[in-house]
Amino acid sequence: MVENVIIMGAAGRDFHNFNVYFRNNERYRVVCFTATQIPNIDGRKYPGVLAGAAYPDGIPIVSDDQLEELIRKYQVDLVVFSYSDIPHVEVMHKASIATACGADFMIIGAPYTMLESSKPVISVCAVRTGCGKSQTSREVMRIVQSLGRRVVAVRHPMPYGDLLKQEVQRFADYADLDRHECTIEEREEYEPVIRMGGIIYSGVDYEKILRRAEQEADVVVWDGGNNDTPFYRPDVNIVVFDPHRVGHELTYHPGETNMRMCDIAVINKVDSADAEDVEQLRRTIRKCNPVAEIILAESELIVDAPDLLRGARVLVVEDGPTLTHGEMRFGAGVVAAQRHDVAQIVDPRPYLQGTLLDTFEKYPEIGSILPAMGYSKEQIRDLEATINATDCDVVVSATPIDLTRILKVDKPLVRVEYAYKDNSEDGLEACLTRRLNG
Repeated sequence: MVENVIIMGAAGRDFHNFNVYFRNNERYRVVCFTATQIPNIDGRKYPGVLAGAAYPDGIPIVSDDQLEELIRKYQVDLVVFSYSDIPHVEVMHKASIATACGADFMIIGAPYTMLESSKPVISVCAVRTGCGKSQTSREVMRIVQSLGRRVVAVRHPMPYGDLLKQEVQRFADYADLDRHECTIEEREEYEPVIRMGGIIYSGVDYEKILRRAEQEADVVVWDGGNNDTPFYRPDVNIVVFDPHRVGHELTYHPGETNMRMCDIAVINKVDSADAEDVEQLRRTIRKCNPVAEIILAESELIVDAPDLLRGARVLVVEDGPTLTHGEMRFGAGVVAAQRHDVAQIVDPRPYLQGTLLDTFEKYPEIGSILPAMGYSKEQIRDLEATINATDCDVVVSATPIDLTRILKVDKPLVRVEYAYKDNSEDGLEACLTRRLNG
């Protein structure tokens, strides 16, 4: 008998799991995807052209708030959990809904969905959103380039627009960002790679993406999203840890899986963390993954106009996902503001416009920092309006992109960037070089 399936996701891992595990599997019939975390991704369809011959009309994408109703409506046999950066207890709440309605609940084992590459693959993942994996990925690219090898990055998917147009995306210059109508979140990941002269792919069909990337690379770097596991089978598996959130490596899915699979564990941000928290992380990694090499690293801040900060009232804009489902209470912008003696970090909440009101209602723990939300043109307009409405002297922008490329800001703007920096004598370059040359 054919089993009816719901795949729970957030427009990323769910599509990949479908493509590699369910699309051509006659045992299953996927009746819908459910969606969460990202605004406005439900109410669409996974197109029939991408879904394959068994799904000529495509597959609907529905809010996961309707999970119980959907299981009963479609007489679902199996619910497959396929998104990341969620507490273990919340995963089990979803499982309880499924099993109470009579459906099985499954998390697909990480290796089952890892595609094989003809080229060496270095993966960079994390135990939570906001650990610093993107800057680590760029450092890995720099190291591979220094060894005289061609390197191409492949980024975890962020297909929030037209899925057909986003099947395979290649970014090599700023014009590509506009051509693909990238959201702020996408630009945050692609723009820094372009700035360093690199090439980065993303999209929906990661088999096709991999084959394209292999044509112009000696080494492929998998640049993970959230705390998801790699889509490609890695030859070297690097996982980044955050000592500001000690304990999360044991309580979030699938971050704990990443910890237990990694070859190299990078404890980042040690320059701004308590020494005991760093040691606690080290002990946890040693207990759960005794064979992993542990490296200490810093998230080095680069402030383009520090003199504007001293004594100023500042609005701090941080990376969006880090503050929302990443649950960080502060980021590089706050650290930079404090180090440069600002008079006040201005609370943006009295000045919020449009969709940002919904963001703060959903994530009230954000507090007095403004996330760089921009999943749609409407959100980008609301972000611009909120910044310009806020009564402050200076805007501190710690998102990885140059906001002035897409927003008109009516106040002085100070950019805060962050880069990977070793804090161990035997650092990432030495460790990675040994493995690549071994």
